[in-house]
Amino acid sequence: MAQQPDQQQTPKEKKGPEKTHAAEAKPGANAPKPEATVAKPRGARNERATKSATSTGAEPNVSGQPAASATPGAGQHRKGMKAAGENAKTSPSGAPATSTSTGAAPPVSAAGQQNARAGKGAAKKPEPQQVQQIKAQHANFHAQPKPQQAPAVTFDQNRRIEGSERWQGSQYEVFRSYHPERHDEGWYHSHYNRVELIGGGYYYWNGGYWYPAWGYSPSAEYYAFDGPIYVGQRAEPPDQVIADVQTELQQMGYYQGEVDGLLGPMTRQALTAYQADQGLTTTAAIDEPTLDSLGLS
Repeated sequence: MAQQPDQQQTPKEKKGPEKTHAAEAKPGANAPKPEATVAKPRGARNERATKSATSTGAEPNVSGQPAASATPGAGQHRKGMKAAGENAKTSPSGAPATSTSTGAAPPVSAAGQQNARAGKGAAKKPEPQQVQQIKAQHANFHAQPKPQQAPAVTFDQNRRIEGSERWQGSQYEVFRSYHPERHDEGWYHSHYNRVELIGGGYYYWNGGYWYPAWGYSPSAEYYAFDGPIYVGQRAEPPDQVIADVQTELQQMGYYQGEVDGLLGPMTRQALTAYQADQGLTTTAAIDEPTLDSLGLS
């Protein structure tokens, strides 16, 4: 009797949809087994690669690595549930997912992230010649009130500079001891030799620092920062020194705002990032160690 084509396969021999089509394409008495009909070179190495691909439920891609995901229902085996459980513990990048309770640093604010990125990509400090050019550029600088960019602070006699009690060293004593006081014009002139209108508010000079002269003129009390501003012994106006600091921080990548001579929020954030990178106390203010570090004292 004539031998019938062996077109049917037992369930045990059926490996996957793609192999079934290959077997049905070449019927015949001497039809090879389904795994032998795959159009790949023969050999022990290729057989092992084929078995590895089908056992993981994923076909190798062009680079020879298993694809990220397999077609549902193709090439699954008894260990499929275990593999799925392992994949559930793996992050999309292939690295194990970590728990938020492992002691990692808490998330930082958008401003903090921006300052951190700026700090990491910051250039080196300007050379002394560049510093002198910056100072000459702002020799006649005069700040103007800009409450939208740098909101004015209000008088609070009970206010203390936040965190200053933790700042160690004599160069931070003025910040630890500062508290706002309100006096009239005569009182300021009897106590200090220099009182000037700068950037919308009156300041008095004392020992290397400018302080807000609250009460000197109630119509001119625009202060973006209520606290001491260190400028060195040459008594340069604070708005000029702030403009110098802003320009240097801008050139180093810390400050992205306008050079306006006001110690507003963006300038204070840039100062904090710079101080942290330099290992200085993070005062978010222009203090003696920071101005020395910038070469502006």
